[in-house]
Amino acid sequence: MSNLRFSSVLIILFFFHTTSAQTAPAAPSGPTNITQVLEKAGQFTTFIKLLKATQVADRINAQLNNSNQGLTIFAPTDNAFASLKSGLLNSISSQEQLQLVQFHILPNLYTVSQFQTASNPLQTQAGNGGDGQFPLNVTTSGNQVNVTTGVVDASVANTIYSDSQLAVYQVDQVLLPLALFGAPPTPAPAPAPTRPEKNVRAADSPSSTTPVNTSGVLGLIGLRGKGAILSVAVIAVTASCLWL
Repeated sequence: MSNLRFSSVLIILFFFHTTSAQTAPAAPSGPTNITQVLEKAGQFTTFIKLLKATQVADRINAQLNNSNQGLTIFAPTDNAFASLKSGLLNSISSQEQLQLVQFHILPNLYTVSQFQTASNPLQTQAGNGGDGQFPLNVTTSGNQVNVTTGVVDASVANTIYSDSQLAVYQVDQVLLPLALFGAPPTPAPAPAPTRPEKNVRAADSPSSTTPVNTSGVLGLIGLRGKGAILSVAVIAVTASCLWL
């Protein structure tokens, strides 16, 4: 009788275990989605729109879920986009909008500590920066990371998301690449003052209208004339004396 009860308990336990294993919900897991990461963080509406419009979001998700290559993304906030000159984004072509978004993405995973030893300029998906068109330089001070593009200087505010493949950092400025927006204009040096050509000529040669003091010349001529008359008179007197 005891054996029967023991067998019944084993059957019940086995049935319960099998039923639980079949009905237990799977652990929540799924592919990484960059737009969901940014939506969860909030305040990145404009950047999400650009990611979708340029189809960069789809490329990021495909890369993260189909390869082991890591990515680093600098995500500007809505306030950062609001601080741009009015109409700036609409003034550039769709190709340039793509380059602008790609400029915010590094094709390698960087932790905050790895920025301290990174070699500038960093390579972005828009370009390698070696030709001077898409330079992206980082400087660090402790845990503070600053990003310079040649057009704007931005600071990394905090880490939005981080795992073994993806790091997303919040930046307080839109990273404007040099190739699209150029460097801030520098004031040209003031030209050296030049003297007009006619003034130089006037200084070098006397003008025809400049009065000339002729009193000295006329006086000299007068003296010479008087000397000639005196000489003639002396000769005449001498000749008359000899004649006599």
